[in-house]
Amino acid sequence: MRLIGPDGGNVGVVSIKEALKIAREAELDLVEVSPGANPPVCRVMDFGKFIYEKAKKEREAKKAQTKIEVKEIRLRPKTNEAHRGFKVDDARRWLGQGHKVRVTVKFRGREMDYPEIALEDLKEVAQSLSDVAAIEVPPQMEGRTMLVVLAPIKAGAPKKKEKSEQAEVKQEAEA
Repeated sequence: MRLIGPDGGNVGVVSIKEALKIAREAELDLVEVSPGANPPVCRVMDFGKFIYEKAKKEREAKKAQTKIEVKEIRLRPKTNEAHRGFKVDDARRWLGQGHKVRVTVKFRGREMDYPEIALEDLKEVAQSLSDVAAIEVPPQMEGRTMLVVLAPIKAGAPKKKEKSEQAEVKQEAEA
């Protein structure tokens, strides 16, 4: 087997007995790194420390990862304005938290004959949320449901506009 020493240097091709002897002398473990290689590659290292550092890196990577949830609002063509207002408020809160929102309108029976009612509802919802969301998936039919997906607008973009407007106001005041 090919052996990598405790200092990280290549020891060379040695027998298993000799590799175990080197590991015992260094008071470390002999770990097979690449069993598929020809000859297999082993390394002299502290296995417990190796596992701990690997788990630590995985935890850090998981923390850095952002998971975007898709929340859903379900409406019907007969949903009244007040009820839809409550649902839109929920969607506004979710978009503020960084989640995507799927707005669906379910059809029953003969309601399928009038998809323009649902299309109008979806457009009104998207219009009322246009200050915090952008349409990611335009209104589309999927079986007996019509849906639209809204994604939050980046929070950084409006701030830049506000800063540039404030800078313009300051420049005008100075002039």
